[in-house]
Amino acid sequence: MNVCPEKRKEVMQTLLSMIEPTRQEKGCLGYHVFQNTEDENYVSIIGEWETREDLEQHVRSDRFGILLGTKSLLKEKKRIQIYTISHSEGMETVNTVRDKRT
Repeated sequence: MNVCPEKRKEVMQTLLSMIEPTRQEKGCLGYHVFQNTEDENYVSIIGEWETREDLEQHVRSDRFGILLGTKSLLKEKKRIQIYTISHSEGMETVNTVRDKRT
């Protein structure tokens, strides 16, 4: 989100107040707010959900409605992207790849 500078404090307070309650929602694996280090008016939210159904329940929630309501505090239209990951790998992959070095 590209936040209007004069509304940044209000937006950040709203977003930060949403973190813990959202993390308590069914299926929430993580919910994080990030502020760009080069331009503090750019803010991102990353939520991770156990299932698509859990994500959809969150999107229907009043809390998500509050997030959508921040549009009047933004310099430009917010962008929402949903990524679905069907497979992930961990340190074992790093170890396997590193072991292949010659």
